[in-house]
Amino acid sequence: MFRLAREGSGWILTPLHSFAGEPNDGAEPFSGVIIGPDGSLYGATYEGGQNNAGAVYRLRPSPTACGSFSCPWEETVLYSFCPQRPCGDGAGPGFGNLVFDQAGNLYGTTIFGGTGNQGVVFKLTPSEGYWTESVIYSFPSCDSGCVPQGGPIFDSAGNLYGTTSQGGAENTGVVYELSPSGSGWTEQTLTSVYIAPYALTYGGLAMDGHGNLFGTAGGGEPGGVFELTPSNGGWMFNVLQTLPDSGGPYDTPTLDAAGNVYGTSCGEGTDNGSVFKLTPSNGGWIYTSVSFNGSNGECPIGSAVLDAAGNIYGTAGLGGPGTCGPGCGVVWQITP
Repeated sequence: MFRLAREGSGWILTPLHSFAGEPNDGAEPFSGVIIGPDGSLYGATYEGGQNNAGAVYRLRPSPTACGSFSCPWEETVLYSFCPQRPCGDGAGPGFGNLVFDQAGNLYGTTIFGGTGNQGVVFKLTPSEGYWTESVIYSFPSCDSGCVPQGGPIFDSAGNLYGTTSQGGAENTGVVYELSPSGSGWTEQTLTSVYIAPYALTYGGLAMDGHGNLFGTAGGGEPGGVFELTPSNGGWMFNVLQTLPDSGGPYDTPTLDAAGNVYGTSCGEGTDNGSVFKLTPSNGGWIYTSVSFNGSNGECPIGSAVLDAAGNIYGTAGLGGPGTCGPGCGVVWQITP
């Protein structure tokens, strides 16, 4: 885990934590981090923890003074998945970020575990310094969606929305809704996602102010961007844009106040991927993009982030300088 801070016209990178893996730490943090109500960083790892089935962690500055220029943050593993096999509580958090509710509970997804070993949506509840995990939905089979790589989001009424990377009519994923019902949750499959053959739905969803949902499909194959619009008690599925990159998106799209949609799309071989923007125009969408060339990054994975000036930031898993394969990856900025 690292932090980049502006200094003059450049940036200073500070490592915050190096993951050590099982049994006392997480490993392979595929997802990003979120800032919690207490200002700490929260995230999940695909492996590590007491059973090497993944963990949820918290990072915060050390309460004691540090004499070093680079001071590591204090990490706490809040929960290790799979205390016993089969992993009924879930195993292997994927690309999805965690989300807090208004009461301070954490929610997320795993791609394995549950009653059908097809993944779960989980809740972590804090109490007297400890966190208790409960499964609020276990995906029973791939008929109605399975293997949720993306994380869930809340609407203003407290309903959760998310995607699965597989299952549904074409086995390329679904969009689901979880609604509080008494002491439990009720699941409804809103639509199957289909943009192109084999384009799987790895990213999560973004919701605009009108209740429309936006998502991406790709996951290693050419894919695109879709929208789900509430309509007569149901939902209307619409493909906004197919994307040319061979690897397709892995990320959750980012929306700005003007209704523009931003995202990243991975590439393979001579195709190094791109960052794209979709601008609403006369009932349609205008597609613009910036492509990577390898030296400035390759295969961007992770959502785009916007600042107040309209600059776009993100990460690429490959490219740039470095001796690890085709470059070690970069943090990039695009300036309008």
